[in-house]
Order: sequence, then C-alpha cells, then structure tokens
Amino acid sequence: MQKKLRVLVVDDSGYVITAVSNKLNADPEIEVIGSARNGIEAVEKVKSLKPDVVTLDVIMPEMDGIAALKIIMEECPTPVVMLSALTSENAETTMKALELGAVDFFLKPSAINPVADDTLAAKIKTAAKCNLIKNGRVKADTGSRKKVISQDKYSAFEKLVVIGASTGGPRSLMQIIPALPADIPAAVLIVQHLPPVFTRSLAERLDQVSQINVVEAEEGSIASRGRILVAPGDFHMLIESGGKIKLDQGPHVLGVRPAADITMKSAAAKFGDAVVGVVLTGMGIDGTQGASYIKAAGGQVLAQDEATSAVYGMPMSVVKAGYADKVLPLHKIADGIVKVCASRERVA
Repeated sequence: MQKKLRVLVVDDSGYVITAVSNKLNADPEIEVIGSARNGIEAVEKVKSLKPDVVTLDVIMPEMDGIAALKIIMEECPTPVVMLSALTSENAETTMKALELGAVDFFLKPSAINPVADDTLAAKIKTAAKCNLIKNGRVKADTGSRKKVISQDKYSAFEKLVVIGASTGGPRSLMQIIPALPADIPAAVLIVQHLPPVFTRSLAERLDQVSQINVVEAEEGSIASRGRILVAPGDFHMLIESGGKIKLDQGPHVLGVRPAADITMKSAAAKFGDAVVGVVLTGMGIDGTQGASYIKAAGGQVLAQDEATSAVYGMPMSVVKAGYADKVLPLHKIADGIVKVCASRERVA
C-alpha cells in the first residue's frame, strides 16, 4: 500500500484549518497529521512531526508566514504551499514567500469561497515531489537608472523573448530577470501561471530588483526594447504587428489562462526567427506546442534543466520533443538569453 503524504496545516482560522483538513483527508493519498495556529507553533511542529508538505498561512499572529517560512527553509527544509487571500497585500507577501522558497500557493477558502475542487490536493502532491532549490536572494540594482519607455511609443527590438513558467517560476524569474542588462536589444514577454492580482504583484516585485522596466501588460500595451511585459492573470496574451499586445479570455489551454503556447504561437507568427522561447520550471506541458511554432519559424528555444527546476515538467516536455536548442541551469539562463540577443548567431 502506498504511503500517504503527511501534511501539516497552518492557519490562524479554525474554519480554514477544518475546511483544508477535511478536503485533504478526503483524498486517499493524503493525511493531515496536525495543525498550528501561528508561525511559532508551525516551526515547532515541522521539527517534531516532520511532515512531507506544509500548508502555511501568510498572515498570522505572533509569527507570520514569512518569518516561519524563513526558519523552516533554513532549519528543516520542507515543501511549503502558502495559503493566501485574493488581495493585493496577500499577493505581495505571497510573491515574497515564493522568492524565499515556498513551492506554490493556494487561494485560502472562506465561507463564500469553499474548497470546491481537487486543486489543493493536486498542489500538495506536486509540492511533495518538488526540488527544494537553494539559491541566493536577489538585491535591487540601485546603481543604474532604468530607461523609461513610453507605453504608447514603439522602440524597435531585434529579438522578442517569450518566457513561460509555472510552479517554481516566480523564484526562477527572480534570478533571471534582474540579471538581464538594461540595454538588451530585446522586448521580453513573461507568461507565468498565476491568478489575477498575483501577476501584478509579480511584475512589481521584478521591477523593483531589475535594471529593465517590468509591468503587467494591458490591452494595447507595446512590447518595446528594454521593456518586460507580464501576462495578466486570467488573460491570454498575444502580440501583433508593431509589438501591440492583445489580451483575450478565450478558452483555457491545458487548463491554464494565460498560456505560454498562445503567446509563443502569436510571437512566432508575427516575428519569425527573431523569437527566442524560454521554458522554465513547471508542471504540465504548456510551452511545448509554442516552442514547436518558434522552431518552425526559425527561432530558438532555451529550457531550464532538471537539477534547478522545482518541477521538471514543462521544460522536460520541450526537451523530449526535440525543440530545445540549449538546456541550461537556472544561473546560466540570463546569460543564454543575452547571448542569443547579442547577435544573429545560434546558441546551438
């Protein structure tokens, strides 16, 4: 008989603990072994119970989720799924948690929005398999001024970089984007599987620590040299001639919206061999079909390697399909992007 995944549920709300525990215990592969009401209790129980996965509330009394997460990752590394409310404050804190090592997050249930599907259980199972990647924190670049490019003014780019990511993506992006130089001759589009509000927080956080301006895309935004646009949650992002961004709420693709496949396909159709696809860590196969369109148009594709991926699903699919020109560890992806954008020479 397969051993059940042992989960510790941490939240200051008794309702949330009960709702989450009942939902997880209903899955035959999961067992809730305990609960905690604050960060201090959480750290103690992680050390004593040694769970396979922890669900951790963001905002709690005595010790909040961020402080508890830091201790857990330093003293007893364990996969953590954050529980977060759909608010700007919670989204900002959740992005920080993902940067610190949490592998994923789940929108916490309420009386109005109960745990109605199996998404949480699926996230727990994925988290249990995640690589707990240790890497350095990114510090803001305070020594260089960013180039300010007007929203309505097109600045020609030589390359169009389209990055797709899912589970573990925010942390990978926090290593890659700040390492890109301000004068890179490319426009960059990011498709990260996140819900609304969280994509804006991701863009704001990346902008704080990067040399390049990073903003959440809007209908009619212009992809320009030295500018990074993040697809907003619940919208597919397409790029048209002249670099103009079009957003739509067409059907989910592979269960997600935004989908990297949609953005990559439109990029390849409009910009051909100038497109560089980058597929990062994540569950599933989003990005594989998009990579096929990029390759068919003469563009190039980079994929994150298994050792540095939290979940080696999306990049593995691209590699197995034969679409990756280079498979790179996380710390070399920014350099790989710069190299491709610096000349017309291929990286492979």
